[in-house]
This record gives sequence, C-alpha cells and structure tokens, in this order.
Amino acid sequence: MPSEEPVYASVQEMVAGASLREPLTKTADSLSGSPFERVIIGGESYLVKYVGYQLDWLARALGDRECFVVKLWRHGVLAALPKQIDHTIAAVCDEPALLLRDVGQWLVPPGSTPLPMDQHRRFLAHLADFHTAFWGFTDDIGLLPPGNRYTALTPATGARELDDPVPRALAGGWQALADAAPEAHRHALALAQDPRPLVAALERTPATFIHGDWKAGNLGSHPDGRTILLDWGWPGRAAALVDLAWYLAVNCDRLPESKEDTIAAYRTALEGNAIATGSWWQRQLDLALLGAFVQLGWSKTGDADELEWWVRRVVPVAREL
Repeated sequence: MPSEEPVYASVQEMVAGASLREPLTKTADSLSGSPFERVIIGGESYLVKYVGYQLDWLARALGDRECFVVKLWRHGVLAALPKQIDHTIAAVCDEPALLLRDVGQWLVPPGSTPLPMDQHRRFLAHLADFHTAFWGFTDDIGLLPPGNRYTALTPATGARELDDPVPRALAGGWQALADAAPEAHRHALALAQDPRPLVAALERTPATFIHGDWKAGNLGSHPDGRTILLDWGWPGRAAALVDLAWYLAVNCDRLPESKEDTIAAYRTALEGNAIATGSWWQRQLDLALLGAFVQLGWSKTGDADELEWWVRRVVPVAREL
C-alpha cells in the first residue's frame, strides 16, 4: 500500500499557523479517555485528538502501545479505504495525536432515536464495501491482536481503570449479567479470560480488515452520501461479521429494523460485491455474535427482550465451542 502524508514530529508542528486553539468537551458518545482541542487553521475548523497508551484507558485495555491509528496512516491503510468512507484525518503526529477535519454537523446525533432507514442501509452497504476492499487482508504492521478484542471490556479492566467512569461500570454490568443469565455469563466470562477457542474458530472462516467500532457515535453521512467513520481504536484483521455483530450489539436501540433484517441487508450488499458467502456465512455469523456478546453482553441486562435475543443466539454456540 502507498504511504500517506508524512507524520509530523509534534502537535506544535502539525498545527503550525493555527489562529485558535482551545480545549473541547467530549460528546456523550465518546467512551475513551482521549482529550480533544478545537483549532482553526486557514479559516477551517479542525479537532486535535490526543491518543495513546498513557492517555486512554481503552488503548491500555486493547494493548495499543504503539498507536494503531498512526500505523494505519503511516502504512497507507487509510489511503486505501474505498471512496465511500471518510476517515476525516487530515494529519498525524508522533506525539501521538490526530488532526481531524470538523465534521460535527454531519454526525449521527446522540441519543436513542432509531437511525433513518436509508442512512442505516447506506451504512450497511458501505460496511460491505469496506470489507470487500480488504478481503483476505493480512496484518503485517501490528494492529489489534484478535484476542484483545474480547479481553478489553472485562471486570479485570474495570478493576485496573478505576479512575475512569466507563470501565468502572464493567464490574457491575458483568455481575448483572451473572444474575440475569448465569449460563450465558459463564460462557462469556470464560472467553473473556481466554478467547483462544473463539479466535481459532473464527480463523477458520474468511477474514478482512475491520474497523471494529461502527457505533452510531462514530458515524455520520456527508451530503454527497459518503459515510463518516471516526475512532480507529479497534482496527485489525478479523472476520467481516465481527464488525457487523458489534454494529448490532452497540447500536441495539438505534436500529430501525430487526437484527435479522439488518443481517440480511448486509449479506445482500456483500454478495452484491461478488463475495460468495454460502460456505462460511452461518458459522462466521454464529461465532461473531458470540464474540459481540463477550464484548457487550454485560450491557444488555436493562432490556429483557434484547438480552433474550442474544442469549438464545449465543449460548448454543458457546456450548459446543
């Protein structure tokens, strides 16, 4: 892959000539510990996002010591994204920090209102385009190890990261899952502690490059139809349906149609890109849903119907893994 723009040495160099720099309050959808600045350069509004292992509890939970997003930029992975995807990154520095174009007016509004159907379906189509563009991807640059995806949001992380309110919620969420669905909790916790059986099973199905966090708070739509995709903290080689399963789990209150119809729409889009799915689809879907439950099952106990859907789908898969 071709390399992108140079990596600056510092934030000062990256924002040279800025006429304004001011701290920015994070949105309610921002779960990481990364601080932000708003800057004006050449009359245009940008955001500086400070990233890295020392600043962000999630980077520590994922084992991101060398900053995955800087690697994506430096090695040209972001440059190879399909034209339907806007990563919004204008520059990167080794501090590490990102200079992001300000696309706030086009982002999905926070809250629990269902997405408009046309936007939701466009996200699914562009998710399929994203995966198709990297089908068969191999990780030669040290992105997120597959197992780390499933060990990040665990009680152990909560115990290590007590200074941040988001990981502090993990212990209570996992306990609530144990109370509401003991068998599902037992399987999920076992895989969160040792994800190797799940990772090995997924490795026997096709892989691509995934973003890993297609939540509504990271998404938006430009007037020309391109999808805005923010927060590149979970990237790596994985099964395509790992991205889809996370989309279903993290956006459960924003889906304008059933999970089954969402899954079918993504499959139709992927097959429309000449990706044959017949031989591997059901197995990968079952495993990816199980993985998403390992990641987010602890957040499902407030909605009995939502929890029941996930338990019904994943417990039989976990029993035979």
